[in-house]
Amino acid sequence: MSLRARDRETLEARLGYTFKDPALLVRALTHSSAVSPSKRTSESYQRFEFLGDRVLGLVVADMLSDRLPKANEGELSRTLNSLVRKETCARVARKLGMGSFVRLGESEARTGGADKDAILGDVCEAVIGAIYADGGLDPAHEFVARMFGDNLDVAQARRADSKTALQEWAQAKGLEPPAYTETARSGPDHAPVFTISVLVRGFEPLTATGTSKKLAEHQAAEKFLLREGVWKAGQ
Repeated sequence: MSLRARDRETLEARLGYTFKDPALLVRALTHSSAVSPSKRTSESYQRFEFLGDRVLGLVVADMLSDRLPKANEGELSRTLNSLVRKETCARVARKLGMGSFVRLGESEARTGGADKDAILGDVCEAVIGAIYADGGLDPAHEFVARMFGDNLDVAQARRADSKTALQEWAQAKGLEPPAYTETARSGPDHAPVFTISVLVRGFEPLTATGTSKKLAEHQAAEKFLLREGVWKAGQ
């Protein structure tokens, strides 16, 4: 499999990095559905996604350590988790238009795989892994700093992930911990959509959907925090 020279140059310009080995970029863009089962480990983005996730975590941890010198380990960990979530990676992928370059199998392409948060988040991590494999830590660090840096302003960086924030808010008010319940599941087995309800005793429950239970729980918690005025939209 290959990537047309014009497409590769277009994407490399958006990434701000030119690959010495273009085959690594092609692999980072290749979903497992686009290759035969026997070649998924060697020709899909799975291993690069694993590598890129670790590189992303290292770079963001380094940046947070510099920018938040007074934060303790717990605060840094919560902030890190909120910044390297799949949703954040998917937003970066959309900003760069990666979806139009992703290589998918026919069935996955038919179901809109190029616009799914789960796939776009994976591809973003895989591209980070490919940049690291091709050029080392310096270009990978530069890419992450440039594309994720906007999420590191002090107000947003100190914002814990939504589930942790909601639990701490409930605890501060002397309430029982929030309860999360799966109320529905739809979509095919390979691309399910979960509906989760969050309940804090004394408050109306809220529901949210996501491509994983964890994502739906975070979405529900965030909606609750926004509704109750604990968080402000856009912060």
